[in-house]
Amino acid sequence: MKKTALSRGQEVIRLEAAALEELSQRLGGSFLEACKAILGCSGRVVVTGMGKAGLIGQKISATLASTGTPSLFLHPAEALHGDLGRVRPEDLILALSKSGKTRELLHLIPAGKAIGARVIAMTAKADCPLAQEADLCLELGEAPEACPLGLAPTVSTTQMLALGDALAMAVLEGRDFTREEFARFHPAGSLGRDLMHVAEMMRTDQQLPLVLSGTSLGVTLQSMGNTPGRPGAALIVDADQKLLGIFTDGDLRRLAGDGVIPTDQSIDLHMGANPRTLAPDALVGEALHQFRESQVDQMPVVDENQRVVGLVDVQDLLEVRI
Repeated sequence: MKKTALSRGQEVIRLEAAALEELSQRLGGSFLEACKAILGCSGRVVVTGMGKAGLIGQKISATLASTGTPSLFLHPAEALHGDLGRVRPEDLILALSKSGKTRELLHLIPAGKAIGARVIAMTAKADCPLAQEADLCLELGEAPEACPLGLAPTVSTTQMLALGDALAMAVLEGRDFTREEFARFHPAGSLGRDLMHVAEMMRTDQQLPLVLSGTSLGVTLQSMGNTPGRPGAALIVDADQKLLGIFTDGDLRRLAGDGVIPTDQSIDLHMGANPRTLAPDALVGEALHQFRESQVDQMPVVDENQRVVGLVDVQDLLEVRI
C-alpha cells in the first residue's frame, strides 16, 4: 500500500536522522587519523566521486576550501583522461563511494597513489575494494536508503555530507581558523561583509572633514560642503589631530531652527563633545550594531591615541552590505 506524501516525507527524514545518529557513534580512531592527515597535508585535499557522491564531494571540497583547507574537486572519469595531472605528491585524495566498487575510482586511486598522494576512502564498508586500495577508510555503515525502491542515494549521501562537514569543522578548529580568515575567503557574501574591518571601508585622507579647534562655524560649514563625498559632518580636532568633538548636519538644522546661524562663533561652542567612536579593527557587523544603538549617522574612527584616522557614515555601511 502506498504511503501518503506526508508520511513518506516524514519517514525519509526519520531514516536519515537515525543514520546520522548511528554515524556519530561510529566516529573513532579512523576519523581522528583523517583529521590528522588533512591537517598535515602540505598540498590540497582532492575530493572525488561519481554521480550523486560526486555532487556531495563538490560541496565537501567547497566547505574545506572556504574554511582554510586548500581543496579541489576532481571528476574521476575526467581524471583518467588527463586531469590526473592536477594531483601532486603532496596532495591527499578523499574518494567517496557508497559501494566502494565504482569502476572509475578503482582505476583512479592506484594512479593517484603512484603519483605519491595519500588516499582516504569514504564508503559504507571497510572491506570493499576501494577501502582496501586506500590508506585509510571512513566507514559510513550500511543503513538502508530512504528510497521506497531502495535505489536512489538518499541516506548514504546525507551521511557523506554530514561526515564531510564533520571533517571540515574538526580541521577548522585544529587550525585555529579565525573569523577574520573566514571573511577573507568570503569578501562578497553577507557573512564576509559583516566580518570586514572598519579600516577596509572607512573614509580617509581627502574625504576626512577635519576642522581645528577654534575654527569658526562658517568656515566649518564650508569645509563640510567642500569635502569629497559630502559626509554631513565635521570632526573637530586639536593640533595633534586628536578628536575633540563632532558637528553634523543635524546640529546645523537645530541651530537654523533657533533663528540666525552664528557663523562667526567658534565651532567648539556648537560641537558635540565626546562622540561615539569606532576603532579601525572593529568589525563592520559590530559597527552597524553601534550605529543602530546610538541612532547617529556618522562615527569618527580613532586610533589608540584618540587621533582621527577615518570616518564612517551609515550609508557607507549600507552600501557595503548590498
